[in-house]
Amino acid sequence: MNRARLDETLADLDADGYLLDASQEDANQLYLSGFTGPDPFLTLYADGEVHLLVSGLEYGRAKTESTADAVERHADYGYEYGGREERYDMYADFVRDKGVESVSMPPRGPVGTADAMRERGVDVAVDGDDLVREARAVKTDEEIDAIREAQRANEAAMRAAEELLAGAEVAGEDASADGSADAAPGTLLLLDGEPLTSERVAEEIEVTLLRHGCALDETIVAGGAQAADPHDRGSGPLRANEAIIVDIFPRSKATKYNADMTRTFCVGEPPAALRERYELTERALSAALDAVEPGATGEDVHAAACEVYEAAGHPTLGTDPETETGFIHSTGHGIGLDVHESPRLASGGGELEPGHVVTVEPGLYDPEVGGVRIEDLVVVTEDGYENLTEYPVAFEV
Repeated sequence: MNRARLDETLADLDADGYLLDASQEDANQLYLSGFTGPDPFLTLYADGEVHLLVSGLEYGRAKTESTADAVERHADYGYEYGGREERYDMYADFVRDKGVESVSMPPRGPVGTADAMRERGVDVAVDGDDLVREARAVKTDEEIDAIREAQRANEAAMRAAEELLAGAEVAGEDASADGSADAAPGTLLLLDGEPLTSERVAEEIEVTLLRHGCALDETIVAGGAQAADPHDRGSGPLRANEAIIVDIFPRSKATKYNADMTRTFCVGEPPAALRERYELTERALSAALDAVEPGATGEDVHAAACEVYEAAGHPTLGTDPETETGFIHSTGHGIGLDVHESPRLASGGGELEPGHVVTVEPGLYDPEVGGVRIEDLVVVTEDGYENLTEYPVAFEV
């Protein structure tokens, strides 16, 4: 955590402190506390110091593992097991004990906690701009290293997925291998005589990530028409001569930082229209990357990708806000403790700063042709960017 940046970001808030009531699943909580508490706990940031209030169950671990300046337990306030009102009494006592009479809370903080603090005389203001999230957007060198490490695991998983595809055979012309209606003869991919499915590739990705200290709840392995929906997770048999989008966004189990990368593969010979879209997307990626530098805006980067597609006659949300084909999403997003965070590479996206870590992921989508997306992960530097992605960009496996 960069406390100097946090202090600067929160300086304009009209409150004595910043209060969080959440578990480790809330990235702001994890950022402020440095503690992986599975149950909700209180974090108070006041006068440049972090104070935690945890249960007795978590007290010992919080003292040794958190980055807080001080850790207290419920018993210090005469509470260990009790009702909701007694718990809120403890919360108010904890806040006042630090000389705090007013707090800001994030826009998604518990309404019950905010109301209870107000009822007990602690002023609560909603931080509608979610300023801790904005502070998190600029990463320290340590955070960048954590993302880089997660990206190396991501690349190992992508390699495992590509090797499965490369090792697949195409079903014979006279059989669809599994007899299913959606498996066209001669195009189905087989692995060890069985249809190679999105689920099988996703399984290989998840196992590989676990071996590299990362995990994810779900990934995208989508082929054919499924690839034309950017967030279709993919299911069923994969086929030759079609685009297969593989999008992996793992989280390190140790650091909790995320990575993100997408590659589009084709086993066999891609149709001309698909190849043309892939080459356009490579150009859009290059143009967007060239636009990444401090002082540029997320809108500038997005516009650079859009210009490539629009010049080739493909719709974007800028030329047709209601289009369902073409380039139908933003060019990228920040990444850190959340897989989607500030800044945005999109219309209205703000100014980029050194330390921002962003994905750059242009794509083209059409159910009649398929989908193509290529995504790299970069950090904005003082004079441009550093690409944290080392995985090659190649269409045909």
